[in-house]
Amino acid sequence: MRESFCKAHSKCGKLPYGINFYQNTTGRCSNGMLMIDYIALESGLPLLNPFKDRSANFRHGVNFAVAGATALSNEIMADKKILNKVTNSSLSVQLDWLSSHFETTCSTDCREKLKRSLFLVGEIGGNEFNFGLSQGKTIEEMRKIVPEVVQTIIHAVKRVIDFGATRIIVPGNFPIGCLSGMLTQFMTNKTTTYDEYHCLKDLNNFAIFYNNHLRQAIDELKKKYPNITLIYGDYYNAYMWLLQNAMRLA
Repeated sequence: MRESFCKAHSKCGKLPYGINFYQNTTGRCSNGMLMIDYIALESGLPLLNPFKDRSANFRHGVNFAVAGATALSNEIMADKKILNKVTNSSLSVQLDWLSSHFETTCSTDCREKLKRSLFLVGEIGGNEFNFGLSQGKTIEEMRKIVPEVVQTIIHAVKRVIDFGATRIIVPGNFPIGCLSGMLTQFMTNKTTTYDEYHCLKDLNNFAIFYNNHLRQAIDELKKKYPNITLIYGDYYNAYMWLLQNAMRLA
């Protein structure tokens, strides 16, 4: 879903955003397709509709994600002197939507349906760091909030399990030092700042630091729920594989 950040007048409301989605400017912060779209297509399902589209068909699933959302609430972010000017719909808000959706669509047989469903919790948490770094916070300052971000995500996963979910993917962060926005913002003439793929090493090392904490927390949670299929989604290495094989895949 998109809120004020991605209306028609914004950058992500114009081409090339959405260029691979029927040449339609969807307002999504991508070429149009999202990770969950590819999962749906490979599963033989229609693309998931956003929860806020009240006229949509949610028979095959629903998307609660919001562009620019954070795991931490805006109030907690503000206490840390980090502003989210994009949306107030943090992870806890999305979980409340999830709860209300289940109450209205499957109040009696929800748990049986959810046992056969796939839940994707994220990628979430990365925007805390994107916003913080873009607003002048140091990497060391961002490291200090990693445990809180991770525990917020783990709490969300527990809520999803309590709803009846048994198949859950929790993705980690991307190699943010390879993202064009970060490369532009933190551009430098110091060649040692970059790796062989011209990615910012310090930012990628931070992403690895965060991902390691998230993965460890997921592993601990799996011990408490041995009958749940709980998987860490390794977006970092998937992205790096594409980057390393870009010429061959082009």
